[in-house]
Amino acid sequence: MARFRTWVGIAVAGALCASLAGCSSTGGKRAEDARKAASAQGRAAVDTPRWTFAMITHSGDGDTFWDIVQEGAEQAARKDNIKFLYSHDDEAQQQAQLVDAAVDKGVDGIIVTLAKPDAMKAAVARAVKAGIPVVTVNSGSEQSKAFGALTHIGQDEAVAGEAVGDELNGRGRKKVLCVLHEQGNVGHEQRCDGVRETFDGTVQNLYVEGTDMSSVQASIGAKLQADPSVDAVVTLGAPYADTAVKARQDAGSKAEVDTFDLNSKVVAKLKDGTLGFAVDQQPYLQGYEAVDLLWLHRYNADTLGGGRPVLTGPQIVTRDQAAELEEYTDRGTR
Repeated sequence: MARFRTWVGIAVAGALCASLAGCSSTGGKRAEDARKAASAQGRAAVDTPRWTFAMITHSGDGDTFWDIVQEGAEQAARKDNIKFLYSHDDEAQQQAQLVDAAVDKGVDGIIVTLAKPDAMKAAVARAVKAGIPVVTVNSGSEQSKAFGALTHIGQDEAVAGEAVGDELNGRGRKKVLCVLHEQGNVGHEQRCDGVRETFDGTVQNLYVEGTDMSSVQASIGAKLQADPSVDAVVTLGAPYADTAVKARQDAGSKAEVDTFDLNSKVVAKLKDGTLGFAVDQQPYLQGYEAVDLLWLHRYNADTLGGGRPVLTGPQIVTRDQAAELEEYTDRGTR
């Protein structure tokens, strides 16, 4: 895991140094003091024009993960004097239409997810052709550069899956159920494939209807009842971890439940041992840096990543680390 944390540290340090007034102890402190003073007075920390940035994601309604991404983006927008527009749709064609609408409005920058890249390609190309800088975030790292985006911010989903496989090996697990709650999402497939790449045991995918939690619970429970040899369940989003725990209880299974992503419930269940571990990709950072990098590009023609994605994860979070993050999950930034 040291290798993963090093990559994340380099990416984050570079972004933060670029967005502050230098990285010396005095320059950084002056910039931070100025930021805090501006925030206290309800004004931006910069005097650049009031540009408009639009973020369009593939989130469904009520997804806490995307609330955290949005919070990070809005915080950076306040700092950078940006008018921030957020919209989402979990249907790829509708998401593409939202990108088209942002282009028609003549926004100054677009942040977009590419969970279903084929459906988004034309809309992103139209934005790029119109001269609107695009940053992709969270999903679509493999397609981002080809689609003409400035950079991609997020975790490498295959690498994240491989980290999970390694962690499961260390825990002595033999048979894993990987629960995919959004069919067609390439990032979800990459996560489960990554687990399969490094895990020494057996990995079986289980596709569920992610918009219906009662159905998700029933599907996981039925699988655990039918196959008592499953000793680990991996969910691909924080809200599904709690549902998997309930399914495990219903089935009388002793399988460990682990999950991608954090929220306050996940941290609480890590602390009390209900969950084994979680994979944090720092969604707040994804939203924050996406806005900040667009601002830097508009202001100073800066780019970050050198043609490679800017990694925000993965970080394996266990019971030992959960208490350290509780303050941040409670306030909705982790």
